Amino acid sequence: MSRIAVVTSGQPFGGGGHLVIARGLVQALREAGHQAEVVLTPQNRFGRQSAAYLAAWLSDVGMAQDGGRIDQVVTLRYPAYAIRHEAHVCWLTHRMREYYDLWDAFHATLTPVQRMKERVRRRAIHAADRYFLTRRVKRLFVISGTIQQRLERWGNIPSSVLHPPPPPRPYRCDGYGDYIFAVSRLTPLKRMDLLIRALAQPAAAGVRCVIAGDGEMRGELDALIRALGLDSRVTLAGEIDSLTLVDHLARCRAVCFPAQDEDYGFVTVEAFASRKPVVTCADSGGPLEFVHDGVEGFVTAPTPEAVAHALAAVAGDEPLACRMGDAGWRAVSNLTWPRVVERLVMV
Repeated sequence: MSRIAVVTSGQPFGGGGHLVIARGLVQALREAGHQAEVVLTPQNRFGRQSAAYLAAWLSDVGMAQDGGRIDQVVTLRYPAYAIRHEAHVCWLTHRMREYYDLWDAFHATLTPVQRMKERVRRRAIHAADRYFLTRRVKRLFVISGTIQQRLERWGNIPSSVLHPPPPPRPYRCDGYGDYIFAVSRLTPLKRMDLLIRALAQPAAAGVRCVIAGDGEMRGELDALIRALGLDSRVTLAGEIDSLTLVDHLARCRAVCFPAQDEDYGFVTVEAFASRKPVVTCADSGGPLEFVHDGVEGFVTAPTPEAVAHALAAVAGDEPLACRMGDAGWRAVSNLTWPRVVERLVMV
């Protein structure tokens, strides 16, 4: 039996997929007979990234409170992978995307003075990430091919893909109901506005949808629903707990996940674990590693018209939804937490 620390970063009252992975991994490690805990390092706001990396680097993850040795660490994201340990495995969820694939959009929001500062900071972050991910880890895994491609593009850093399984929940399928389900943080990159605009298209007339989650776009999305006259067909359910999530996945007709360049997207594998097809977009990133157009769901152009036709197709054909859902379930049936533990544990 080994003592393993699963290290990730976080802000107070924060969340995210990396914490879902951390908790799932800790549970799987314990079930495999190891001692495991989640350790959080700071994730500081813009302008204080250096302090966050330094805090991670100074974190003592070699010894537990009882004086016993921590045999291995598994880190998940920036700046947690700056920690020091001789048995350090990184299972990377993502680096600070504003300095990588989101740089152009981020750069465009800055003043001229801020742009100068952020360009310098970006170069420093790139250098630090390359050092920590190539010289301070024994093995480097990534959660998706999308992350792998970003590592190759920015840094030419080699890695191995290790897809996370669905989070440990009591998934089931209670049939194929009369509504589309979507769940996500309500932020611009998740593109719930695209889903709402698709439902306003003539092709999707009559299609109902429940959108779960909360975030900065909640008010904007609520106003969009009212402006498009969709109050009777689109429900913003807000934050939901795990059992309510499983219940919606069990009862819905299909799941829509139109995010832009998603790192991975647990929504996809959770839908498949519930035997539900997924409608996603051609630029959605991680979901495309599981969804093949016409097989486990639909992959559409990121336009309201295209998404509307896909939603209408699955909403109007229950046997099709069932066949696609079964194909999705087969696609993720080999993703298991014991296999993840087998690959990540090195002590």
